[in-house]
Amino acid sequence: MPAVTPLSTRDDPIDSGAVAPYGLALFDLDYTLLPLDSDYEWARFLVRLGVVDGAEYDRRNDVFFEQYQAGTLDIVDFLAFQLAPLAAHPVEQLDAWRERFLDEVIRPRIVATARALVDGHRARGDLCAIVTATNEFITRPIAAEFGIDHLVATRIESAGGRYTGRPLGTPSFREGKVLRTTEWLASLGHTWDGFARSHFYSDSMNDVPLLERVSDPVATNPDERLAALAHERGWRTMRLFE
Repeated sequence: MPAVTPLSTRDDPIDSGAVAPYGLALFDLDYTLLPLDSDYEWARFLVRLGVVDGAEYDRRNDVFFEQYQAGTLDIVDFLAFQLAPLAAHPVEQLDAWRERFLDEVIRPRIVATARALVDGHRARGDLCAIVTATNEFITRPIAAEFGIDHLVATRIESAGGRYTGRPLGTPSFREGKVLRTTEWLASLGHTWDGFARSHFYSDSMNDVPLLERVSDPVATNPDERLAALAHERGWRTMRLFE
């Protein structure tokens, strides 16, 4: 049996740098830096291409999206659904579809306020990462669009030069975001306590575990429940899309 490794670049830095950063800046992606859900839109994109069964795939995609918003999503069931198309096609074809997805869906929706938020942290020397439950195949090039070298995303298993349709390791979801971020920091020789300040920007109640872990949680474009929690706890609130 061939060795199992991720096909795409993992959480390793392109250039970790020799100077210790001022602080840590973590960003959720969907509805935080992007005014859309990249998982959901990728599924809709595959429907438009005719790659998957349109009516049934749309229906299941909507159900999973509603469960995520309600905080009841079973991440194992969702990943089985969401990663299945990656196992059904060669990597070269998937890469071509992804580039079209970036051009047609993602790049036109990146707003200046989101870029400015990231650029501000980068300019002062913070260690920046996107921390997202969305898989690395979709999100790696989106992180690059924001100039962020580090990505903590749900990893994908591969074997024999193709994706298997299964996640690799702990999904970056809810408490898994804290675990995966801690592991990523350790891989760079850092700990949470090694930063003067740590920020996490998120829109969702699903991210409360990581919001509670940082020194500076920021409810960013929050849903109603997170906005109420942020008000109750005195967390900063930010809206990038208004």
